[in-house]
Amino acid sequence: MKNNKSKKLFNFILLFVFTILVLFFSLKDNFFQIINEIINLNKIWILVGFLLTASYWFFESIVLQKIVQHFKPDYSLKKAFILQMEINFFNAITPFSSGGQPYQIYRLKKEKLKLADATNVAIMNFIVFQISLVLISIIAIICNRAFDIFTKDSVLANLVLIGFIVNFFHLLVFVLTFFKRINKFIVKVTIKLLTMMKIIKNKEKITKKFNKYLNELHEGSADLFKDKKELMFLILISSISFICLFLAPLSILYASGDYTSFNGLTCIVSSTYVMMLGSIIPIPGGTGGVEYGFVKFFGEFVNGNILNAMMLMWRLITYYFAMITGAIVFNLRGKKEKI
Repeated sequence: MKNNKSKKLFNFILLFVFTILVLFFSLKDNFFQIINEIINLNKIWILVGFLLTASYWFFESIVLQKIVQHFKPDYSLKKAFILQMEINFFNAITPFSSGGQPYQIYRLKKEKLKLADATNVAIMNFIVFQISLVLISIIAIICNRAFDIFTKDSVLANLVLIGFIVNFFHLLVFVLTFFKRINKFIVKVTIKLLTMMKIIKNKEKITKKFNKYLNELHEGSADLFKDKKELMFLILISSISFICLFLAPLSILYASGDYTSFNGLTCIVSSTYVMMLGSIIPIPGGTGGVEYGFVKFFGEFVNGNILNAMMLMWRLITYYFAMITGAIVFNLRGKKEKI
């Protein structure tokens, strides 16, 4: 428990330090002008930006609810939405957004799901998420090549390519978890090594326990993959959620009174590239990397003080808003459970 708290504290400190650095470098040259740009943004369009981010949570909640209902038919959309907000919080404060899945499994176990079923939900949810992201990334790359949206920058192009490969690799790794033979082989080798190191004493008991868990895991996954139409529906809903999130910079552009510098397609392509770039940054929220990516990609269409103002507002809407609301929901739930 102490080790877990230390990790959380370290992540918060790391996030705080990099946030301060981003603010410093963004505001150091024209502090008052940038703040003035932010103050003068149209509040209605900023509200639209917040609603787009909330729509992303809502559509992801639908995906989560549908998957959980395979194991708990009465699981409500309200519960899924609350859990999604908490997942957002844990993803926001951990490197590579790695904290959401463990918390999701923990929370679903509290909902009386078996460990194997809760694990299946987390894996399937992540696979749907990654398939949608990879598909949108492929479309974004094709659109960029077809319409020549960005000027050639070999460094950025290579970083985006690495980000795409990382996301595709993540998808591949999680898909492999559904292959029974591979999992049993990994478990067998791991248990054998731990037994040789004298960490495991009762090899047969542990092997039997893990085999039972793997059998339950694969029985549940077979059920999840059975309905191809539902799988396609979930991927579609998840893709819509990404489109909502990726359109947030457009609402901020409109808030500045600029309706022509870039359009919806350009915004989605740019946002996808920013996300791919951020996925390789080993800092909570990809802080530092995503801001750099935003300035570089959207800097092709907007410049000056308004670019920095847009970047700061975009980060507030799509990242800090999710982290803060998720933290509030998580703490309120904790207080209720103590009563």
